[in-house]
Amino acid sequence: MILVTGGTGFIGQALVRQLVAMGRQTRILLRPSQTSPTLPKGVPVEVAVASLQDERGIRAAMKGVQIVYHLAGAERASSRADFNAVDIHGTQTVVQAAKDASVQHLIFTSHLGVDKVSAYTVLRAKGLAEAEILRSGVPFTIIRSAPVYGPGDQFTTGLVQILRHSPGIFLIPGDGNNHIQPIWLGDLVTCLTMVLADHDSINQTYEVGGPEALSFRHVMQTLMEVTGYRRFLVPMSYTNLKRIVMWLEQVGKLPLSVYWLEYLMVDRICQADFLPRRFNLMPARFHQKLDYLKR
Repeated sequence: MILVTGGTGFIGQALVRQLVAMGRQTRILLRPSQTSPTLPKGVPVEVAVASLQDERGIRAAMKGVQIVYHLAGAERASSRADFNAVDIHGTQTVVQAAKDASVQHLIFTSHLGVDKVSAYTVLRAKGLAEAEILRSGVPFTIIRSAPVYGPGDQFTTGLVQILRHSPGIFLIPGDGNNHIQPIWLGDLVTCLTMVLADHDSINQTYEVGGPEALSFRHVMQTLMEVTGYRRFLVPMSYTNLKRIVMWLEQVGKLPLSVYWLEYLMVDRICQADFLPRRFNLMPARFHQKLDYLKR
């Protein structure tokens, strides 16, 4: 049995579909909510209902589980995110329950650039979560990923929504020349499933990304070419742009997390040849997989 936390999210839904297609018995951990969960449609899965703070509920969800994919995180809630409760203490709860249940393999999704003493909120929270996993004694694989794109993401889809409503200009953080390495959703999911049968991945930390290190300015130009939304890219300091974003969040929901600005403050790249070398996987180039944005 495989347990997936964050299984109703952007990456989680794609992973669950792939696991079920592979014939793996899968259980999704759902947090209690007054709204209907976005379960993968047409996919037979088990469901366990418990918050990441519910130690008893998490232990019950681990019954019969051999493998855990821990994808849950608070980042999408943006300025309303509770990283302490979800990413840090939530990981503590999951890891302890996994240890008690003698889970054979815990696979954790993280970010490039994580550091438990980072000045950036998301990267610090993920770094502290990684530290909990490392000292737990549970066999693990940590996948530090570049930004993931695909239908329903909070990266390209969010940027295009802002482009569509922008009045002739688009504000970019700094000069827009910091580099990122976007990875296609399908390639990340393939990587996540390949470590299942790979004993050499136990107790390893991998950094994965697409085959190209692209400046944020280049990313925006590509999105404008694909969608036809032509805007002037106007540089703005990170500080001033963050103030604007946080103010906009108070008056309405934004399609992007404010923490995206932190991610763009420095280059976030990894070895471009890692996936071909380690998994014999040739990841897609950024411009090849953007047809979903035309719709």
